[in-house]
Amino acid sequence: MEFVMSGLSPVEIDTSRPHPARMYDWYLGGKDNYPVDEAMGKQMLALDPRVPVMARVNRAFMHRSTRWLAEHGVRQFLDIGTGIPTEPNLHRIAQRVAPDASVVYCDNDPIVLAHAGALLRGTPEGRTEYLQADVRDPDAVIEGAKQVLDLGRPVALSLIALLHFVSDEDGAHALVERLMSELPSGSHLVITHATADFTPEESKAATEKLKAAGVTLALRSREEFSRFFDGLELVDPGVEVPHHWHPELGEPVAGQDDGVIPGYGAVARKP
Repeated sequence: MEFVMSGLSPVEIDTSRPHPARMYDWYLGGKDNYPVDEAMGKQMLALDPRVPVMARVNRAFMHRSTRWLAEHGVRQFLDIGTGIPTEPNLHRIAQRVAPDASVVYCDNDPIVLAHAGALLRGTPEGRTEYLQADVRDPDAVIEGAKQVLDLGRPVALSLIALLHFVSDEDGAHALVERLMSELPSGSHLVITHATADFTPEESKAATEKLKAAGVTLALRSREEFSRFFDGLELVDPGVEVPHHWHPELGEPVAGQDDGVIPGYGAVARKP
């Protein structure tokens, strides 16, 4: 676990198998991916050509939820599973509303580390840092976050399109509970998550293809997704398909209403 402020050193990146962060980048039209990521991305598109729309919908949900939180007084953000920088990043949204907002980005992927400098250009009034750590090690995440954030004040914990890559064997629900246990009353939990509820056959095929390539995909039902928010107060409209959560706070994503978006999103407050 380490903070990266400046002077990023070269990192070793495994290009022999696909990686979710690089595939996500490819779906979004980015350049920070490799042929193996594109090849697997194309296999996913063959199963469901709307996958890039889903990626953009997740991104748009992050923008809207961050804007909502900042407008409702949240000034500290912990974004785990940050992914490869794609403008506007979370701190841009938060600091447009509240220039003094503090943001800690956290990821364990070397390619994100290699591009972390793009995440550190925030406002002079605020603070933006990148923490190299894994969500499966919540103690390291919390200890790192404490170096920047005041955990005596509310924090928004953001887990966008992350937990469906964390298996039940790795204790996904317990990890979220552990992270939230360190945050005070008034903190918020923000999650989007893929599901097989709407597209069972395509989802089963996708899970098997990714597993064969060494990528875990733990699709969860609405009930399993809702369990992440046990003991918290859901913000209206509660658990929704992502693009139906406060659509008035952002621009619609092209194609979002042309079929099913197989995922859920929600924001909840810790009482």
